Amino acid sequence: MQRIAARQKSWEFRQFLGLRRLYSPAQNTSACLSGNDAGIIPAMPAFDYTPPPYTGPGAEEIMRKRREFLSPSMFCFYKKPVNVVHGKMQYLFDDNGRRYLDAFGGIATVNCGHCHPDVVRAIVDQTKSLQHSTILYLNHAIADFAEALASKLPGDLKVVFFTNSGTEANELAMMMARLYTGCHDIISLRNAYHGNAAGTMAATAQCNWKFNVVQSGVHHALNPDPYRGLFGADGEKYAHDIQDLIHFGTSGHVAAFISEAIQGVGGIVELAPGYLPAVYNSIREAGGLCIADEVQSGFARVGSHFWGFEAHGVIPDIVTMAKGIGNGIPLGAVVTTPEVAEVLTRRCYFNTFGGNPVCTAAGHAVLKVIEKENLQENAHIVGSYLKKRLSDLKSKHEIIGDVRGRGLMLGVELVTDRQLKTPAKVEILQVMDQMKEMGVLVGKGGFYGNVFRITPPLCFTKEDADFLVDVMDYAMTKL
Repeated sequence: MQRIAARQKSWEFRQFLGLRRLYSPAQNTSACLSGNDAGIIPAMPAFDYTPPPYTGPGAEEIMRKRREFLSPSMFCFYKKPVNVVHGKMQYLFDDNGRRYLDAFGGIATVNCGHCHPDVVRAIVDQTKSLQHSTILYLNHAIADFAEALASKLPGDLKVVFFTNSGTEANELAMMMARLYTGCHDIISLRNAYHGNAAGTMAATAQCNWKFNVVQSGVHHALNPDPYRGLFGADGEKYAHDIQDLIHFGTSGHVAAFISEAIQGVGGIVELAPGYLPAVYNSIREAGGLCIADEVQSGFARVGSHFWGFEAHGVIPDIVTMAKGIGNGIPLGAVVTTPEVAEVLTRRCYFNTFGGNPVCTAAGHAVLKVIEKENLQENAHIVGSYLKKRLSDLKSKHEIIGDVRGRGLMLGVELVTDRQLKTPAKVEILQVMDQMKEMGVLVGKGGFYGNVFRITPPLCFTKEDADFLVDVMDYAMTKL
């Protein structure tokens, strides 16, 4: 413990002696940017916590085992991957005790903060009493969480099916829509990501994530992307393509339309205003259901609303969720109406681990923490502040083509030419690596891999936001 603490304090003290400079939120953006012009590295906000000592294997040993025993499809961020051994709220620690600001949140998953004591306590307490039985017996954890989760959804969305992941949730939602309508055709959006199983891979619409296997019954509409899309931010013009797909690509009847409110893997792309209401009307006139994929944008992440679809003024027929639902516990869910849910009684539908008492206890604790700590409001306030600072940064660096998103689900797209919108594929890796060396971990996505995905824990502060932006500014200046 003393060795780790000493190493951490020594590292932070060196920064304090002149390698780094702390910018308080009270300082204006221009002052921060001029500081970075002078070559002064920003300082990480203070955090009164020392991780426990780590005695496990180092990065090289872990990489050796990964290469030998794990799938070769697995990849890492950074030239020198981070060996993450501990987490506390919005921070992660490596095997040397060095602290990093986590601006990725385990891919928009850690909403409450790493190892939040309330969530940990719920998991431990439930594990001590009953780790697993089966939903064939009664257990209050699943029923209590289902009731609490249904209370967060509008309309008649109140029947919950628990799954183990977002992919599984979307698979189930698509099957239910097909059973309910008697149609096979589903419409999703280009650039979408809905999972990597048989059905969801068909709904996913990026070749980067699709294998050459049979994928039937899904049509991909024009993506209502305000930055790169054909019609800019005019959502109703994009919606005409849905009607064309129904007329010329189907029998005139469809099973469902599925979309994210903000495309996550696709590069934090918000759907153009006015799009979803128009599309939902067209789909329902064709007898279809509307599925909202809230795997990344749900659970208060967008700040202005608890669910991403609410920002568009629509109510879907089915909502899918995962990631932030359990703060890192493998858990997903499908929520729909009693009428739609009835289709699964036609045969036996069962999921061994869906609704596991430990997972549902964790999910219930997450809902309570979000409410108790006003994390939705914090996501809105801090996210708006962070987006403003990132937008100001765009005026300084030509490499930033677009800043977008909502709450603490933000994207920064890098381009080498603003007019041509040429993806900065190499440059983003350089900036990302430099930011990691200065203590900030961010995600990366988009079809071209040129978009920073900023999806931190919802306990993120304005001081954290300042540090992130100042580090990004410094790294871009170094380009």
